Amino acid sequence: MQIDRLVQMVFYIASHKQVTAKELSNHFQVSARTIYRDINTLSIAGIPVTTTKGTGGGISLIDGYTIDKSILSKEEQQSIYQGLQILQAAKYPSAEMALSKISAIFQNALKSNWLDIDFTHWGSNEKEKIKLSDLQYAILNKHVITFLYRNTELKQSERTIEPLRLMFKSHAWYIAGHCRYKQEIRIFRLSRIRRLQVMPEQFDRELPPNYSLTPECKEEPPLPLLKLKFSPKIAHRLYDEFQEEQLSLDQDGNYYAAVPFELNHWTIHYLLSFGKYVEILEPETARTTLKEHAAEIMKLYT
Repeated sequence: MQIDRLVQMVFYIASHKQVTAKELSNHFQVSARTIYRDINTLSIAGIPVTTTKGTGGGISLIDGYTIDKSILSKEEQQSIYQGLQILQAAKYPSAEMALSKISAIFQNALKSNWLDIDFTHWGSNEKEKIKLSDLQYAILNKHVITFLYRNTELKQSERTIEPLRLMFKSHAWYIAGHCRYKQEIRIFRLSRIRRLQVMPEQFDRELPPNYSLTPECKEEPPLPLLKLKFSPKIAHRLYDEFQEEQLSLDQDGNYYAAVPFELNHWTIHYLLSFGKYVEILEPETARTTLKEHAAEIMKLYT
């Protein structure tokens, strides 16, 4: 439809500052004659489109022109507002100011009370906001960063990376960057980062365009299957942390789960977080390891 093309054309010109009729013709798959008719239609409608001929010329909007909010539908205005709410929840430095301005402009279309977003955990402090802000600055301005990092085995190492992308996956923030220690793109969980520093040194590297946080499927040995029994008193956690199909229920209200877990330091401490409300049924090696850790804890109180 012509009206859709006209609206898209205004946004296209605004985002590209200056374009040629040929570029618009190729982009919208119409003839150059149609483009010039559309430009004329926009001018009649009050959109200040200007055209200049000769080398370096093209089609542009008058400097300082802002797109009227009426061009956006109510649903589109709500989408923009909600997107800014997500940025605000992510502690993006300029989001709160932008959110207040957009709220004032779109006030008749918004029902802001239905959505409240907060990515930070209960009891978090101002340091999380500073960490995200520093990473945003480092990524956009291509500054090298250094930090102390603890892996899942709680081994600490000092890392120097070229930060390339900040990502939110499931319930946690991650930074993707080129690690100079490993000489490859690596993923680091923000909650395990300490003493973050943005260095004066800059870099030129870009993240590969096809990069994904989700690793490619590879043929790997299957993980051992842990068979667990949970008390009904901990049921509220089970449905947050396990898939429903992994859980079964007996007549006494106890829950059972059979889940693939690598038996390591992190897994044992995770199971200990359930206290007396979990019992490892199989394998026997996992039962023994958990028992030994529980005995070490008991020594602290005897």
